[in-house]
Amino acid sequence: MTDSEIVVRVADLRAGTGRDVLMTVGLGSCVAIVLYDPVVRVGGMAHVLLPTPALSRPDSNPAKFPQTAVPRLLELMGQDGGTARRITARLVGGASMFAGFASLGTIQMGERNIVSCRQVLYQHGLGLTGEATGGDFGRTVKLWVADGRVEVSSVAHGVQNL
Repeated sequence: MTDSEIVVRVADLRAGTGRDVLMTVGLGSCVAIVLYDPVVRVGGMAHVLLPTPALSRPDSNPAKFPQTAVPRLLELMGQDGGTARRITARLVGGASMFAGFASLGTIQMGERNIVSCRQVLYQHGLGLTGEATGGDFGRTVKLWVADGRVEVSSVAHGVQNL
């Protein structure tokens, strides 16, 4: 049986089970929130765009912001037996892609996304078990739901397991 690859686009979220592989490509200042329940082997991934809904026009897309993406992922994972007390989280992305063009001391969107994601995970009692965040380079991330393995790759820094 071959793995089923599920692409998570910008401002998108997906849950998977079994031999699914969740992946998102081209993370710059955006952050991928990767959730995993090792007991029932269900995973979820959101590619969040902005740190807060206040930075956007009214939008009904729950995947755009961590405040709405995390509860929606927990709901989807719960439909497949996932339980919040067992779910762990990893964060990928949040780069400062254009830091060289910003005024000194300016907080970059990537940094704001990372902080917001950490806060939301904490509010939901989800343990953060790994991060590949910051820097000034893009990333791709994959979650193999069968075993919870997370692989982060970038042109600048190769491949790392998270």
